[in-house]
Amino acid sequence: MSASLYNDALVRLARLSLGKGRLASASATSTLDNPLCGDRVTIDVAMEGDRLVGLAHEVKGCLLCEAAASTIAELFPGKQRSEIKAGIAAISQLMQEGTLPAGQWPAMEVFTPVHSTRSRRNCVLLPFRALERAIDQP
Repeated sequence: MSASLYNDALVRLARLSLGKGRLASASATSTLDNPLCGDRVTIDVAMEGDRLVGLAHEVKGCLLCEAAASTIAELFPGKQRSEIKAGIAAISQLMQEGTLPAGQWPAMEVFTPVHSTRSRRNCVLLPFRALERAIDQP
């Protein structure tokens, strides 16, 4: 693996562990696994209508997965479901194409080096997919 893949900003995000833990009053929970590397992410959300008012995560995975979950906890609380889905689409675009939508979600740029390592893209996407499943629950 390239040293740039695990840059200082990603290491810092993973160590911050923003949102780490579980929500006692979650309105929805989603757990996803990455069978290729063994990562497992559980996302708890509290929604009020279409607004995310609480979020917590439990990650048993690599640094990239932890950094992605921490980013979610930093960016999405207080956002509407449509804004969260736009953010998930943006990180998916970054992993597929190597770019974010122009001028949008600059905090996600930290994940740009992951695009060049195809086998690690799902490590970043797993927490975002778990979040999407959680916010789509009735």
